[in-house]
Amino acid sequence: MKVAIIFLAMVLAAFTTNVSPGPATPSTPAADRFTKVSDVVWASPKGFDLTMDIYTPNTGKKSYPVVVIFHGGGWLINTKSIMNEMATYLANKSEYVVCNVNYRLLGDQGNTVTMNQIVEDAFGAVLWVKDNIAKYKGDAGKITVTGDSAGGHLATMVVVQGQNLESDGFAGNTLGFRPTYLPAGKTAEQVAAANGLAVQAGLISYGAFDLYASALGGFEKESNIFWGMGKAKARGIFGEGITPAANPAPYKQVSPIYVVPKAGERNLPPLFFSVGSKDDLTTPKSVEAFIGKLKEAGHTNLEYWVYEDRPHAFLDSGSNPYLKTSFQHDAPEALDRMIAFLNKVFY
Repeated sequence: MKVAIIFLAMVLAAFTTNVSPGPATPSTPAADRFTKVSDVVWASPKGFDLTMDIYTPNTGKKSYPVVVIFHGGGWLINTKSIMNEMATYLANKSEYVVCNVNYRLLGDQGNTVTMNQIVEDAFGAVLWVKDNIAKYKGDAGKITVTGDSAGGHLATMVVVQGQNLESDGFAGNTLGFRPTYLPAGKTAEQVAAANGLAVQAGLISYGAFDLYASALGGFEKESNIFWGMGKAKARGIFGEGITPAANPAPYKQVSPIYVVPKAGERNLPPLFFSVGSKDDLTTPKSVEAFIGKLKEAGHTNLEYWVYEDRPHAFLDSGSNPYLKTSFQHDAPEALDRMIAFLNKVFY
């Protein structure tokens, strides 16, 4: 499918759900099942507050495993609110502390945010959760990262690149990441040496795994109308003068498909992948290509599910008349499968 058509599908998916999300509909009153704390500030890079909502089960246990959610939106639009119904469903239907996370978008801070900084926000959010989630009855040793589309990319980056931490970030030649949040008194290198970003499971929903190819295909151009939706001028995702043709290294460093570690060097946690059979954006073929890379590297604790007759964005809050999807109709089956997967891992 041509790039322009793909981007139009992305906008239709994001615009319709983001403009008129439907209300969450838990099967029992939220007050009976969980407690929600909204807009907890977890970092403020250059004064830009990043927040998360935290849902804690009220089922009487001393602690619970934790699910950290990163929203989708092409790294240019949406906030954690697009995942409100998913977070509520998980909190209402399972026994996990749920953290629904905001991160910076490319158009934020005067359209200066780079893709590696977005990844660093995702890394920082996980580190903040590990440092602070006990206050909300979360078990810092039982962390799952999840997300859909761009959020699936970020969750996957935590899994495959969480050990690649450096205090100078992308300023040096080795292209490590400096998490937006670091534990007090710790450097990025010390966190990496202690395997501080290790997580115990991942739920990757129609994730993006090859940003290098996307950039070559037109992501940084005006034809990607996500830039307009995000009220930002199209530009290079690593700043002026850096292009995928001339400078492939940074693009590949943020593309999970190029940085899969060998199992003999580092084992990855159990991973559950899902994608709609009619997804024309992050296609089943693209997901299967990434899973193939994982298997080639020796990783075997993988589950893969194709959601028949579903397009992109089936986990988003609300409804989408263009894609003929709605959270209430489409998301529960997928989320029930994810909960069952996590229960096998943690319970």
